[in-house]
Amino acid sequence: MSTVAPTGGWSTWPAPAKLNLFLRITGRRDDGYHGLQTVFRMLDWGDTIRLRVRDDGRVHRIGASVPGLAEDDDLVVRAARLLQSAVKCRLGADIAVEKCIPSGAGLGGGSSDAATVLRALDRLWRLDLGEGRLAELGLALGADVPVFVRGRNAWAEGVGESLAPIDLAPAWYLLADPGVHVNTAGLFQSPELTRNAAPATMTDFVSGASLGNAFEPVLRRREPAVEAVFAALAEVGTPRLTGTGSGCFVEFATRESADAAHARVASRVQARVVAGAMRSPLLDALEAW
Repeated sequence: MSTVAPTGGWSTWPAPAKLNLFLRITGRRDDGYHGLQTVFRMLDWGDTIRLRVRDDGRVHRIGASVPGLAEDDDLVVRAARLLQSAVKCRLGADIAVEKCIPSGAGLGGGSSDAATVLRALDRLWRLDLGEGRLAELGLALGADVPVFVRGRNAWAEGVGESLAPIDLAPAWYLLADPGVHVNTAGLFQSPELTRNAAPATMTDFVSGASLGNAFEPVLRRREPAVEAVFAALAEVGTPRLTGTGSGCFVEFATRESADAAHARVASRVQARVVAGAMRSPLLDALEAW
């Protein structure tokens, strides 16, 4: 659902999507969470966040970023209020979200929206907390929020919060949405899930080893729509699943090859071609502000 903010006093900020180029579960931690390994790839496409500073301290969402989602439960509102509380800021904000990233697709839409609110309001409220502190706050909202706060392609471990920057070659992605909203908590409880994969190394990834996504076989068996998209994408390349959602993608070295693949499957699959980013477009917006 898209929300168009009224003019006057508003600033506009990108909230890019991401891909998980692989995703392994290497065991269960002492705190009960699963240990993960993944590579996050930023995309040059996503949602748009519009913000307007308020003097009365209120945080108000205009419209709903996800239909039916209560304002108090929305990550963009929670992010703004968390930032307020952390520094006892007296300012508030109006927030509007123009939504492009599908919910439950594993593309990080809610996490990216929250991270953009944290970074942009830090600038608009003149708090200057710094990237590290904002990433710490983001982790309280979700495991994927810190990578969007930092805005760089990264090798990630832990629950996804232990990040090491990684250089990735330019690439284009044919990104397909099967239209399935995946319940992440339910997926983690699946008895079919492989939870004890041998840890991979960055060298494994760079060498092109097939590291896979632990959730792919589970979702393909459970969701006919996901299996159908995999079958269609297999005609043009090697499809992969992103994150714990239903989003599927094929990587290409050039825009031309990605466009040609899109033309072959467009009649059967809801898909788009998007560019991989060297870093988050949010960082460019912050530098230009």
